[in-house]
Amino acid sequence: MSPRGVAIPDVRERLFAAAERVLAREGTAGLTNRSVTEEAGCAKGLLYNHFADLDDFVTQLVLDRFARIAAEVGPLPGRAGSGTVHENLAAAALAMLGTSGPAIAAAALSRHEVAQRVARSWADGAPGPGAVEGAVTRYLEAEQRLGRVTPDADCPMLALALAGTVHHLLMHPGPQPQDSAPLIRRLVAALVPAPPGSVAAL
Repeated sequence: MSPRGVAIPDVRERLFAAAERVLAREGTAGLTNRSVTEEAGCAKGLLYNHFADLDDFVTQLVLDRFARIAAEVGPLPGRAGSGTVHENLAAAALAMLGTSGPAIAAAALSRHEVAQRVARSWADGAPGPGAVEGAVTRYLEAEQRLGRVTPDADCPMLALALAGTVHHLLMHPGPQPQDSAPLIRRLVAALVPAPPGSVAAL
C-alpha cells in the first residue's frame, strides 16, 4: 500500500482500473470507497482527494470509459474501402461493448444520481453513444459511396440500430454468451445486407 504523502502516478486511472476489477468480481453491491482503494493498494482517503464523493467517482469512471470508446471508434470512417464492411462494423460494436462495459453500465444504472449526471454530461457534449453513432453513420455513408453498402440503405438508421442494440446489451446483458463476438457478427450481418454482386466485399 502506498504510504501517506507519497504521490501516486496517474491516480485516477489507478482507481478506475481498481473499480473495474471490483465490479467484475463483486458486482455493483461491492463497489465502495474502501473496496476500490484497497483494490488499488492506496490509502482510503485517496478517492475523496480526487472526487467529491462515490457518485462523482462512478460518474467520472463512466464518462472516461465512454470517451475511450468514442476515441477508438472515431477513426472508423477513414477505414472505408479497407477490410470488409461487416468486419469493420463488428470491431466497432465490440469496442462499444468492451470487456468491462456491462459492469460499468450496471454501476451507473444502480446509482440514480450517477445516471442523471452522465446523461447531463452527454447532453452537454461529452463523448458518448452519440459520438459513436455519428462515426458509424459517416462510415456507412462512405462505404455507400464506394458501392459496398446498398444505395437505398438508411445509414443513420442502421447506425442507430447497431448502437442501440449494443446499448441494450450493455444495460441488459442477460444470459448472453461470454464471448460476444459471434452474436455481434450475426447482428451486423442481419442489419447490413450485401449489395448485389458484392458479398465478398462485405
